[in-house]
Amino acid sequence: MEKFAKIKELVASVETDAEKFYNAGNAAAGTRVRKGMQDLKNLAQEIRAEVTEKKNTK
Repeated sequence: MEKFAKIKELVASVETDAEKFYNAGNAAAGTRVRKGMQDLKNLAQEIRAEVTEKKNTK
C-alpha cells in the first residue's frame, strides 16, 4: 500500500504542471509532466510485479 500512496502523491504533484502545460502552453511544464508520467509508469510496473509475486506465493 505504501507504493500505491506514492502513486497518488505523484499524480497530485503532476497535476499543477499539467494545467500549466495544457492551459498556458508552458513547454517546461510539459517536460515535467513527461518526467512525472515516466516515474508513474515505473512505479506502476513495480506494483504490478509485487502483486504478481504475492499472488503466486499463496
